[in-house]
Amino acid sequence: MRLIIATKNKGKFREIKKILGGLRIKVISLNELDAKISIRENGKTFFENALKKAMAVSKKYPLELIAGEDSGLEVRILDNRPGIFSRRYSGGNSNDKKNNLKILRELEGLKRKDRKACFRCVIALVKGVKPLKKFEGRLPGFIHDRAVGKGGFGYDPVFYLSRYKKTVAQLFLAEKNRISHRAKAFSKLKKFLAKYGENK
Repeated sequence: MRLIIATKNKGKFREIKKILGGLRIKVISLNELDAKISIRENGKTFFENALKKAMAVSKKYPLELIAGEDSGLEVRILDNRPGIFSRRYSGGNSNDKKNNLKILRELEGLKRKDRKACFRCVIALVKGVKPLKKFEGRLPGFIHDRAVGKGGFGYDPVFYLSRYKKTVAQLFLAEKNRISHRAKAFSKLKKFLAKYGENK
C-alpha cells in the first residue's frame, strides 16, 4: 500500500515523511509520479484546498491513498491573513523572503500582545475520489520583530515561540516535528493509517 502526499514542495515533504516514519506504507510525493497533475488551489478554506489537491491526484490514481494538505499562517490583528494565501502573500513573484518581509512591515511597531499568530494545517485523506477523513493541527505563537534562524521554510524565521524563546527556524527538525501544526495533523493521520493498515 502507498500513500501519495499531494505536494511537490520538497521541504514540506521531507518533514511529512519524517513524521510518518515507521508506517508499513510507502510514502511518496508528486515528484515521484509520472502523471502530470493540474491542481487549482482556489478554495476558500484550508480544507477546501486540501481536498482539491487530494481529489485531483485521486482521479489519476484511484486505487491509492491520497493525502492533500493545505497549511498557512493566520495573524489575528490582520483578520487572520495571510491564511490560504500564505504562499503567495507578497504577490505574483512571491517567495519566502518577500512574504516574511511583508508580514514584518505590516506589524512594524506593534507590541508582542498584538502580534499573536497561529500556524494551521489541514489534511484531507481520499481514496477512489472519495473523502475518508479530515485531520487538523495548530501551533500558536507570535510574529517576531525580525527574521531569525536558517532552518525550516516559509514563515518559520518570523514565527516566535515564547516557550522556546526561539523562532521555528531556530529549532532542530526533530523539535519542530514534535510540536508543529503539521506534526500534530500528520501524527493524527499516522494513527489513523496504522489502524487502517491493520484492517486491510
